[in-house]
Amino acid sequence: MIESFEKTRVAGSIAAGALDEVSKIINPGVTTEEIDNLCYEYINDNGAYSAPLFYRGFPKSCCTSTNHIVCHGIPSNKILKEGDIVNVDVTALKDGWHGDTSRMFEIGKISIKAKKLIETTHQSMMKAINILKEGIHLGDIGATIQEHVESNGFSVVQDFCGHGTGKSFHCEPNVLHYGKKGTGEKLKSGMIFTIEPMINSGNFETKILNDGWTAVTKDKSLSAQFEHTVGITKDGYEIFTQSKLVG
Repeated sequence: MIESFEKTRVAGSIAAGALDEVSKIINPGVTTEEIDNLCYEYINDNGAYSAPLFYRGFPKSCCTSTNHIVCHGIPSNKILKEGDIVNVDVTALKDGWHGDTSRMFEIGKISIKAKKLIETTHQSMMKAINILKEGIHLGDIGATIQEHVESNGFSVVQDFCGHGTGKSFHCEPNVLHYGKKGTGEKLKSGMIFTIEPMINSGNFETKILNDGWTAVTKDKSLSAQFEHTVGITKDGYEIFTQSKLVG
């Protein structure tokens, strides 16, 4: 456990640092390709590798998911404009261990509804993280997220989930962002996984575009996501992908 936490801590710090760098350049007029290049260079400069690059054929170093894109958006020459919201998802692979994180960014002035969606999504992730400890159930995580999200009038995407990580990019357990308290596997000290709720302003249903990667809301409503890699400790939890600039 000591090695796994130490290595994940380093990888997670690099991933979070990449998003901190993105926050300095992400404005109207920037392309998602420029964001991808920045993430690749920052992660590489810190002695790590961008795990998404060529993973199962994915062509870029990060995912950039704008507006109604739920996840796995592919960076391109798309120019970000005033009012857009965008999730940037990065994973650093360092010394054989992964640090996986994503964050929402507001492009200029955004709508009140978009702002509430982003705030609710972040709150739901942090509420779930704050209950983490040995002995609770995976279902407790999903129930906490679902309750908060639905009480604010939004919906939880059910087609994607959080996942175990470490030496493997994705492994057991699957961490659903909806569910019932007291169900599923019990958490044990030493477990490392992501919590990454995807929340829609409309219906929870999604579909995959013809590129085989990009997931969008079926009703074209806005979607938001945040993600942290966390570890279960003897006395609670540790967040490995904490930003140095924001909470």
